Amino acid sequence: MFNNKKMAFALGMLIIPWITVPFLGKKSFFRFLPVASFTNLFISMFSVIANKRKWWENKNPVSPGLVDFTYILGPFFVATLWIFKLTYGNFLKYFVTNAVLDVICAYPFAEIWEKVGVFKLKKLSHTMWYVFCISLAVIIYGFQKLVEKSIKDTN
Repeated sequence: MFNNKKMAFALGMLIIPWITVPFLGKKSFFRFLPVASFTNLFISMFSVIANKRKWWENKNPVSPGLVDFTYILGPFFVATLWIFKLTYGNFLKYFVTNAVLDVICAYPFAEIWEKVGVFKLKKLSHTMWYVFCISLAVIIYGFQKLVEKSIKDTN
């Protein structure tokens, strides 16, 4: 069975980011909800492929299986909302913010998650995970531009 440290870590990873969501404001939350949802769908599909190809292994006690929903619905979802709220409209600021946060996520945080035993990178290096995240950042910025354009076009 899973140990208490691993369970507490997984639950914290899911719950703690959501404590900040009320500070986003209702307007920002709903404005960036589509891009955060799209990102989570994209990451979920990638996770299924990654697990089947053994690029990494999910050992999360709260969310066992091919997709680690505590990570996707916790820090990844909420961080997407915050990053867009704080940087959208200035691509350079957005990109640099993502680059810095993705370095932190891909290296020290990923190593912590591996030490705790929540997941383990296997055939995918930390650098490749970083490249994936940076590439995804560019894709989702474009997605948000399309969302904003479609909202303008309907008004």
